Amino acid sequence: MIITEILARNRRMYENESALVEIEPERNRRKKFTWKQFDDQSSQIAQALISYGVIKNDRVVQLMMNCIEWLPAYFGILRTGALSVPLNFRFDAKTIEKCISTAEAKVLIFGEEFIDRINTIKTQLDRYVKTYIFVGPEEMRPEYSLSYYDILNSYSSVDPKIDIKISDDAALYFTSGTTGTPKATLLTHRNLEFACYVENLHHKQTHEDNFLCLPPLYHTGAKMHWFGNFLVGAKCVIQKGINPKYILQTISEEKITIVWLLVPWALDILLAIENKDVKLSDYKLDQWRLMHIGAQPVPPSLVKEWQKFFPSQQYDTNYGLTESTGPGCVHLGIENMNKVGAIGIPGFDWEVKIVNDNLEKVSKGDTGELLVKGPGVMKEYYNNPEATAATIVDGWLLTGDMARQDEDDFIWLVDRKKDVIISGGENIFPVEIEDFLQTNPKIQDVAVIGVPSLRLGEIVAAVIQIKPGQKITGEDLDEFCNSLPRYKRPRKYVFNEVPRNPTGKIEKPKLRKLYGEKQKNL
Repeated sequence: MIITEILARNRRMYENESALVEIEPERNRRKKFTWKQFDDQSSQIAQALISYGVIKNDRVVQLMMNCIEWLPAYFGILRTGALSVPLNFRFDAKTIEKCISTAEAKVLIFGEEFIDRINTIKTQLDRYVKTYIFVGPEEMRPEYSLSYYDILNSYSSVDPKIDIKISDDAALYFTSGTTGTPKATLLTHRNLEFACYVENLHHKQTHEDNFLCLPPLYHTGAKMHWFGNFLVGAKCVIQKGINPKYILQTISEEKITIVWLLVPWALDILLAIENKDVKLSDYKLDQWRLMHIGAQPVPPSLVKEWQKFFPSQQYDTNYGLTESTGPGCVHLGIENMNKVGAIGIPGFDWEVKIVNDNLEKVSKGDTGELLVKGPGVMKEYYNNPEATAATIVDGWLLTGDMARQDEDDFIWLVDRKKDVIISGGENIFPVEIEDFLQTNPKIQDVAVIGVPSLRLGEIVAAVIQIKPGQKITGEDLDEFCNSLPRYKRPRKYVFNEVPRNPTGKIEKPKLRKLYGEKQKNL
């Protein structure tokens, strides 16, 4: 069943029940949509887009912070037969322009946080974008854009009933390749439908469950985890503002039963409890049945500490990629707490194997590259046949992650095949930062690595080789890196020679050994 049909079914079955709630604790604000309002708003957006010339297989970009309008807009795009193109809200203007040009998007739906970035590149965007839709206060709306809220008052809430097949293209999710250049992952309606069933089967959501959405909706992780609730018409709460007090307050007041956390947020909650910044007895948490974590390796010590405070709570960890329609191709399973530390076993209807460089299966216990196969594998990298051929072989998705399988068939990640740094759930590519730092006239050579961080998984560290006769400090480099997105800025600098092998490649394993072990408590 196409997910827009699932939305229509939820409206028929649960019309006046809560579907989406937006919570903004800092401003004491709460908004609510019933399933009827969710469905109506999606159809109104679809009708508007069609009137603006959007047809099947067009692309519509969503550049929005998490908000209650995000999902109705997403479903409205899908109802036209067009492809939704959610963009990372941390992308700078140059990357936004590159993604929109790659997608050749006809419409851009954007929030108030992106006005300056859009203004910077609007001339370039106008080559593709014919309609700009603004989601935000009227007094902030750029004159070149239409008001999202005016659209809701102007268009019919009748489903346009576009003929959409389960095999049709549905969405482009941008990821990045080894050089940091974004690639568009093409997902089909079948991929999205499958994600609903995988999540629901893994975590056994019922109509009585209530999912707290904290991570960004542009990411496949948050949305695909919510899909398990969506399949059974269960409620979702979207929270703005993340700190331990707000999270626990929302769980208590909204009677949340399922929360997907990133490692830093789980650590922050534990630290707040230990420091007595929050008192668990102040909150009603007994209905909170499942806490699961994904997006980066989870320290077993974190889970053990968590269980001291939440001994009756279920736990799971989930592994996935944008190219696998998000999490679930491998998962620990709520019944396998004895294997904490592993990423788990193949998910529902997924196959896995671990191979050598010749794509031959390795012996159990040996390390190789993890490959996955199932209905969640992307259709392709959009308009990039070479990258697609290198990533999908005979239906198998090459993850780029090194892993091993133990005697009980549980999979353990060993290392990443590529040098991706994962910090706070975000993928960071060293080459991009190295290239940027190399533009500093005082730098002779540079290498960027990830070093362990208890809170963030990893932090970005830069080994800087200064040109002879030049002087530069960490403070100077901090100022120089201000134009980078915050999450990409180095947190540590080492001033030393950059070691390279005889072929000119940076010896990053040596650098990690030299500098990585000292940063574990950051």
